[in-house]
Amino acid sequence: MSQAFEQLNEYLEKAQALKTALVLFEWDDATLAPKEAGTYTSRMVGVLSSEYQKTVSNPQVKELVEQCGEDNSLSEIQSSIVREVKKELERLECIPPEEYRKYSELTSEGTRVWTEAKEKKDFDRFAPFLEEIISYQKKFASYQAKEGQSIYNVMLDHYEEGFDTEILDQFFNTLKKELVPLLHQIMESGIEIDQKILTGDFSEEKQEKIGRYLAEYVGFDFNKGVMAVSAHPFTTNLHNHDVRITTAYNNRVDDSMFSVIHESGHGIYEMGIPDELTQTPLGEGTSMGMHECQSRFFENIIGRNEAFWVPIYGKVQELFPKQLGDVTLEQFVRAVNKVQPSLIRTQADELTYSLHILIRYEIEKQLMEGTLKVKDLPEVWADKYEEYLGVRPANAAEGVLQDIHWSMGDFGYFPSYALGSAFGAQIYAYMKTQMDFEGLLREGKISVIREFLRENIHKYGKMKTSRQILKDVTGEDFNPKYYVEYLKEKYSQIYQL
Repeated sequence: MSQAFEQLNEYLEKAQALKTALVLFEWDDATLAPKEAGTYTSRMVGVLSSEYQKTVSNPQVKELVEQCGEDNSLSEIQSSIVREVKKELERLECIPPEEYRKYSELTSEGTRVWTEAKEKKDFDRFAPFLEEIISYQKKFASYQAKEGQSIYNVMLDHYEEGFDTEILDQFFNTLKKELVPLLHQIMESGIEIDQKILTGDFSEEKQEKIGRYLAEYVGFDFNKGVMAVSAHPFTTNLHNHDVRITTAYNNRVDDSMFSVIHESGHGIYEMGIPDELTQTPLGEGTSMGMHECQSRFFENIIGRNEAFWVPIYGKVQELFPKQLGDVTLEQFVRAVNKVQPSLIRTQADELTYSLHILIRYEIEKQLMEGTLKVKDLPEVWADKYEEYLGVRPANAAEGVLQDIHWSMGDFGYFPSYALGSAFGAQIYAYMKTQMDFEGLLREGKISVIREFLRENIHKYGKMKTSRQILKDVTGEDFNPKYYVEYLKEKYSQIYQL
């Protein structure tokens, strides 16, 4: 091993340990921590975040990165690690340490305030925190921006490298042009699908049981992972042998079932990262877009596919004989694929989902450009939902407070969901040329599909960008036509268009 890389690795191990501790705090805070722990925990998060920044921004690290950059003896993995460290160094070194620590404490506290505000449907409780978070986000982005780069493009680049507002504007305009007319066709088709069969007295105990069954069935390894309950389902990982998912329960059984399949997709991605990459800067999914590609691939392309349920629907009926015993497989699959404009993103059908993302994208751009004030958010949010989906939230909890992302400072994240859906459709189109996809699902051979994804996506961690993965897997660059074609074909069949 190169002497410079060996020295660099000592700093990286410390940085990784600090990052892992922060992840543990985040997990605990969202699942088990007592309410009164908040302010005190936030201070510790601030200290750890400060130490992380100090470790990565150390002048010695910068010198070692430069030395390693000139070292031709490094392996491909080592060179990729150096590349990622350089990116993180550039991201952090320009931020004053006292600002970084205060911001870390702010977002830690902000997520708890968001939870309380959502429970009480009180946007005013959260608004001051959001204003401060946005202020920090703008400030940090201005420090990091390259010449001519907008602050929102800086934020977008953190989550999906190479996808700026110019590309995203074209992408979302395509979705608006193609999907809104399709939605109108479906709404005017006269075809009624009964979704009441999914609502009722589904005990949390049995929902947890079916959730664990589905997670294991799609490939989530409970020897390397756990499942808990949180206000907003999420996935986090300490490394590839410790991946944690959460879900939430209500009287809609499909909400928890599909959130588990979705989060399992994230978890399977992390578990598929090789040991030689885990606990290094390469030891996670390459981008949020590709991460959402995998979670939404499992949730929708696999999970909402009738063929997926053929071998296992009997298990669902066995657990819920009173509610679903007389419901046929066809009725169940049609119900979980019903198109119905709704208020809540995480409960949205596959067709309207990207319109939820479009709304958030437009709002984020306005916030970062300074053309929208935080105090006006609830009204603007409601107006956009009425314009695009024909529904209007009655309160902030089912409106602007429904997502945790902004409380964590995750501006620029939301477009990743729509991009991930489009990535997945492109990969699915290619996979169908290589295997009998639906046949494998009907036979319960989901492992063949999972292994393809592991071999072509998961095992690379952050060694490749999303666009490189798409090119290597499908032979072409990102192309949203596959997503549009996938949705048109699927819903034209369901609604007999």
